[in-house]
Amino acid sequence: MNRYVIGKRAVLSVTAGMLSISTLLSAPQVFADSTSTQALEAQIKLLEEQLQSIRGELDRVKTDTVRNEQKIRENEQSVASVGAQKSAGESGKHMVFFRGGFAHSNHTRNGVSIQSDVAPVGAQDQAGKDAWYIGAGFDFNLTNDVWGFLPGTSVFAELMFEYKQFSNSVSGNALANNPTQLAGGALNPRKVTVSQFTLTAAPKIKFLEGNRFRPWIIPAGLALHVISPPSESITVLQPGVMFGVGADYNIWKAIYVGADARYQLAGGKIDGVNVNGFTVGGYLGIGF
Repeated sequence: MNRYVIGKRAVLSVTAGMLSISTLLSAPQVFADSTSTQALEAQIKLLEEQLQSIRGELDRVKTDTVRNEQKIRENEQSVASVGAQKSAGESGKHMVFFRGGFAHSNHTRNGVSIQSDVAPVGAQDQAGKDAWYIGAGFDFNLTNDVWGFLPGTSVFAELMFEYKQFSNSVSGNALANNPTQLAGGALNPRKVTVSQFTLTAAPKIKFLEGNRFRPWIIPAGLALHVISPPSESITVLQPGVMFGVGADYNIWKAIYVGADARYQLAGGKIDGVNVNGFTVGGYLGIGF
């Protein structure tokens, strides 16, 4: 619109000037009838002033055009920059991640097919305290400034699950004997897998919004643990609290790598089985 108005003004000014010149040139009788030198000089001076006015208007139009073109380029660059920043921000707003690493339990695992005080028959072996784990999770962004109270700090809602395996070759007791010793069979224990599944939901607070490197903490979250084999009372579910700390780094576009440490605290034993322990490992994240 600015270019159209400026161009129109320039055309009108030039047209007016050309009409003035044409009028002067097409009326030679004015010069012929005029015998006064002063009158001729006045006409020439008027013509010069009109030409200077036209030149000034052209220069002004040229300057305005250059200025407006520069503003348009700056606006286009600004829009492109904002679009790129928005795209980058949106690509890392939420995240899905895949975890793995080392796990440790505070106590050895007991269970109906591993150790039994009710039927103390068979190998009665226990799994060790160390394990490996794999898992995955999802971060959903809630706010990037703690709802206006703390700029540069994001709050995410994390939903995560993990599978821990302590052993897959523990000798079971009489209930895991083939045939069972409770029916008079000889000692022939089967191998038992000792594992644990954990599902958690927690708030995750990430710092340094806008940076590639972002440390985070989980002040407290809900955890549900499922043990296998079950306890002596055939109980498999134990609630607890999870605490966590970690950091991730944006290595390329929407790809992130990170490391974390989490501690699981349950409210006591689940029929003799204590699930308290920690995990340490890394994860690969994809933002979207």
